[in-house]
Amino acid sequence: MSNPPRPARERVSTQAILLGVFSLIATAMLVAGDLATRDAIAERQREDLRASLSQVIPDALHDNDLLAHPLSINDDQGGPLTVYRGTRGLQVTALAWEITGKGYAGDIRLILGVDPEGKILGVRVLQHAETPGLGDNIEASRSDWILGFNGRSLGNPPAEKWKVKKDGGIFDSFSGATITPRGVVAAIKQGLAFFQSHKAALTRAVVINSEEQDP
Repeated sequence: MSNPPRPARERVSTQAILLGVFSLIATAMLVAGDLATRDAIAERQREDLRASLSQVIPDALHDNDLLAHPLSINDDQGGPLTVYRGTRGLQVTALAWEITGKGYAGDIRLILGVDPEGKILGVRVLQHAETPGLGDNIEASRSDWILGFNGRSLGNPPAEKWKVKKDGGIFDSFSGATITPRGVVAAIKQGLAFFQSHKAALTRAVVINSEEQDP
């Protein structure tokens, strides 16, 4: 005689247990994978950041590790902002931080570098989603447009001229893509205004806590 079929409730319980076991195994594999790659990903992000900083803070201006002792400060909206400072000794010789412009296809993330007087050392694009062949001319690899900000400051040109030419300013725009350069110019102007408002705190001599130093 064949064995009687198991009750439906028992079959459902067995299936639930198996499903739970497979879920636990899958979760354990995901956690293990995350732990195995987390340090490598973090190090790659630091390398990318260091490369971006080197483009807006020339090596000749500092003798410190730009990532070693960043300054945490609130931006004009009250949110946290990390400022990386180049120094010689403990004197600040250059600064850089992230700014954000509004482009045609969304936010444009940039990094802005200035000297202690607020003169631009460099600007580079970190991330954007602008139209290829038009808006992507903000990238240094695509055109030299972004290099035109080098040496500029909030007074050079005057604040009212920090606009694209179409809006009465001095900066070129791109044919068919005015919104993109307009957003970049506005973001840089805002970044320079932030520096002027917080210049004393940003350029104050660096203080390194004794517990942060190597014994």
